[in-house]
Amino acid sequence: MTVEERSSSELARIYELARSPFDDETLKGQGVALIFERPSLRTRASSSSAVHELGGYATFFSDEEIGLESRESAEDVGRTLAQMYAICAMRVRSHAVFNRMRIATGDQMSLVNLLSDVAHPTQAVADVLTIAERFTDGDVAKLAGLEVAYVGDATNVTRSLAVALLRLGVNVTVGAPEGYQLIAGGDEDPGAVTGGGTLRLTDSPTQALREADVVYTDAWVSMGFEGQTARRREDLAPFRVDESLMKFAKRDAVVLHCLPAHRGDEISNEVLDSEKSLVWRQVFHRRSAMLGVLRWIKEEEK
Repeated sequence: MTVEERSSSELARIYELARSPFDDETLKGQGVALIFERPSLRTRASSSSAVHELGGYATFFSDEEIGLESRESAEDVGRTLAQMYAICAMRVRSHAVFNRMRIATGDQMSLVNLLSDVAHPTQAVADVLTIAERFTDGDVAKLAGLEVAYVGDATNVTRSLAVALLRLGVNVTVGAPEGYQLIAGGDEDPGAVTGGGTLRLTDSPTQALREADVVYTDAWVSMGFEGQTARRREDLAPFRVDESLMKFAKRDAVVLHCLPAHRGDEISNEVLDSEKSLVWRQVFHRRSAMLGVLRWIKEEEK
């Protein structure tokens, strides 16, 4: 449900399983329920393809079909699916749904968070794999000391990314204006990570990028905030990742974006389409991340 709830050894095993050869019968004859309250391209594609590659089958349920919390309660949805599926992966509006379903089913069904208002752990796993592929030949354990800067609106993606990287000894700087910066507390709290990398918060985009090996950004106007588009564009304009801002990062710094990108807002075409951009490797590793998570779940069941 979050990166924070998993131990460092568990995360290390997920990273390892994401990169190692796999048995295409891991999920043979087993189904995985995919619930999507919010639209998706990469998350749905990576989840369904990973399930199929492991020998299972995926069943997709849209918001219109289930009506989570409108047509049926989270508890009743969980109890129903637990009779037919061992794993349920969900992209939901409210993070609280996960714990309610877990309690209602008595942990009978494994739950995977494909995005909530609090966290995006599978994206964080994919990002770690992408960064390691570029800087340490895929060895996640050797990332300590790397400098990662996130700029813009600090979202659920920021929180999960920061927790994952800090746990690996990576230093994370978040550059965001007042009202868009990370807030301490919650189920995915980078400020609660101890003994790893250093977390720095700044309201200066240029200070955030100084000495950065990796520059990360996300959409300024996420789903549900469309009514704030004009104000957000004004508030966040200095944090646009363009060629002029990238000059403050290291010369060989790379750029990440979890997509979809609003080109011209949080990132320019020149940067997104440049040789510095690793966004398509991030997309590739969304599948890797799901393979790792699903294999780890089945391994834990043994």
